[in-house]
Amino acid sequence: MSDHDSYIKFMGKAELDKAVNSLIGLLEGISIDHKINDAEIEFLETWLSDHRISSNRHPFNELFPVVEQAISDGILTSDEKEDIVWLCDRLTSNEYFNTATSDMQKLHAIMAGIGADGVITVEELKGLMAWLDDHERLKTCWPYDEVQSMVLGVLADKKIDSEEHAMLMKFFGEFISILDNQTIVNPAVAEDTNIVGLCAVCPEIKFPDAVFCLTGSSHKYKRNDFEELITSLGGNAANTVSKKVHHLVVGSDGNPCWAYACYGRKVEKAIELRKQGHKILIVHENDFHDAVLDL
Repeated sequence: MSDHDSYIKFMGKAELDKAVNSLIGLLEGISIDHKINDAEIEFLETWLSDHRISSNRHPFNELFPVVEQAISDGILTSDEKEDIVWLCDRLTSNEYFNTATSDMQKLHAIMAGIGADGVITVEELKGLMAWLDDHERLKTCWPYDEVQSMVLGVLADKKIDSEEHAMLMKFFGEFISILDNQTIVNPAVAEDTNIVGLCAVCPEIKFPDAVFCLTGSSHKYKRNDFEELITSLGGNAANTVSKKVHHLVVGSDGNPCWAYACYGRKVEKAIELRKQGHKILIVHENDFHDAVLDL
């Protein structure tokens, strides 16, 4: 233990910014010639080692798994680099550090608390709406818009019927599990005036000539294996989300300590393109495996 370890926890944003900015600089430096060698990968491992004491503190506990996974095979692809830089930008933004993350974590816990006893009441939803009204700065940050729209819709007639209660419990139940250190499997997102699950339900997945992109970690395939499987079935694999992508497959092994890591760059881009009218089907990994077995 170094002399600095006893008070590093008090360094806050300055320490975070310095650590993350050094990581971004390393990434830019080692990839500036579009080539990355073993010695350069070791520099990233050194960064991890230098900041290991913070690895269990938020938000380092979100960043570390992403970096470790990216270099675990001794190769850092351009897509992996962009994922890390995207996450670093989110983690060091003033909006993130000062307000969004702490408030979003509170919102997650509020929903978990409301749904913890298995019963959601009108009074609880009114209390939640009051909290949302006091935190309007979170608009456009997932899942604020989704929660607000859902609660407003339910409270329109000042009562909760059985179907609405089931819908609320299904949504709030995801946040109960996150307090048990689990990953949100199918977060809800707002599309137009509707609240929908991020991943399609019973999706029709076709492989010939279709373009697939994987985000997150698969519990079954390494990224190369995933791409080879797609190709063998007549499809094409892409590293990034674009208008050409037909299916974005969300890996089931996400990081439960998340504010941005599980709901990442590719999902954000896919939702943006869907809102622009491009048909990108976001599917959970389990449905992808089922589609392969059905062939």
